[in-house]
Amino acid sequence: MSESGLQGRMLPDGIFSLLDTDLYKLTMQCAILKYLPDVHVTYAFTNRTPAMKLTRTAFHWLKTQISKLANISLTTQEFDYLQANCSYFSKTYLLFLRSFRLRPSKHVHASFTPTIDTESPDDVGDVHLEVEGCWLDTILYEIPLLALTSEAYFKFCDTDWNHKDQEKRAYAKGCRLLEHGCIFSEFGSRRRRDYHTQDLVLQGLGRAAMEGKRKGWLGKLSGTSNVHFAMKYNIPPIGTVAHEWFMGIASITNDYEHANETALRYWVGCFGEGVLGIALTDTFGTLSFLEAFARIMPTPANSMHEDKATIIPGAVNPPLPPTDAAASSHDERSYAQIFAGVRQDSGDPLEYIKLMRRFYDGEGIQEKKTIVFSDSLNIELCIKYMHAASEANFQPTFGIDDFVHGSDGRRSSPLNIVIKLSSAQGTPAIKISDNIGKNTGDEETVHKVKATLGYVEKGWEEGDERTRWGGKSDGKEQ
Repeated sequence: MSESGLQGRMLPDGIFSLLDTDLYKLTMQCAILKYLPDVHVTYAFTNRTPAMKLTRTAFHWLKTQISKLANISLTTQEFDYLQANCSYFSKTYLLFLRSFRLRPSKHVHASFTPTIDTESPDDVGDVHLEVEGCWLDTILYEIPLLALTSEAYFKFCDTDWNHKDQEKRAYAKGCRLLEHGCIFSEFGSRRRRDYHTQDLVLQGLGRAAMEGKRKGWLGKLSGTSNVHFAMKYNIPPIGTVAHEWFMGIASITNDYEHANETALRYWVGCFGEGVLGIALTDTFGTLSFLEAFARIMPTPANSMHEDKATIIPGAVNPPLPPTDAAASSHDERSYAQIFAGVRQDSGDPLEYIKLMRRFYDGEGIQEKKTIVFSDSLNIELCIKYMHAASEANFQPTFGIDDFVHGSDGRRSSPLNIVIKLSSAQGTPAIKISDNIGKNTGDEETVHKVKATLGYVEKGWEEGDERTRWGGKSDGKEQ
């Protein structure tokens, strides 16, 4: 047996580290602890590739792994790592995280509905996952639940793949990206085949990064979204904020016209200027976001005359503006000036580049900004978007999870599964995005918010969420 195969056999199933999650789940939990520790929320699971179903056996394995999440806690080594490498985390948060425990028996509800019930272990059907509890207690379930659901599918249902040559393929793909000058990070946690597969991918990318340094390639492996693997391989953990932050604040305030600005204000209030400064633009449509992005952030000088619409009722702390010398030296800067760049996660990336160039030019912002592309990428698309963004005077970077192949070398299609916030304080939470295929949440609320914001529906021929990764479609609209 190969060394990689032996290593895979030695690893336990499922999740065994609290840091085996994406960084932005921890950063959002940090902000929630500071401002909204008592907010009650629910989450809902969606399979955007509904023809890719689990068997009853796979579901029972999944339930067992979910229950084991209760055994995980932050180790001393992990605590020390966060303290040394993630200076944006407050001492209060790190102490909280050290004693934090997931309680899946209380928070997670899982069920299985067979398509045809013969009571056989091989019956296929739909998995239903719901999470409910305080936002502070439940925010860390998303990535483990998605990773475990994907692992269950590829462990019991689609088995036409293996670990052989995964490291070599990741190395080859990494080399192509680096040779073409792409700066990218690994974003594969939520749809990985299993822990060992993601580990092999990161080994291959790390080897490619060393090759790139030797050969003087302009590209760079900037890190991984997975904090556990960042720690394991001594590379930066990458991430800022997710749609969830904007969705939760909009749901709590029930004020979608000010939700983007409120979310930005509290984010900067928690972490400060220039920290975790990539803004996610598409939660309620990018055009609506840009209206907030252009607004002036409150400063000590103007905060007494601020619009109270951007204050969250019931927040336990105010979003105090920065008071450090660097921040106070600037007079009335917009969020667009403060943030280092934006993340594109839905819609047509080429149109997005043009839109952001017009926006920054219209705001008189000449500083070179970053665009992070993170929506269903592959090598060819990365190279295409890199050239387009660079020509528009942006710094393009990429968050990529498209590194896994089937056992015969063909691309193995991932499950397109998501877990999204579905309510906060009893009010529906929704996401609109720049692609109708990514609309999420209560349909009545979605329609109402679109009308309120003047949202214009956009189509994109490459944006079919059921088939865009090569997944099977059952012909039904989602």
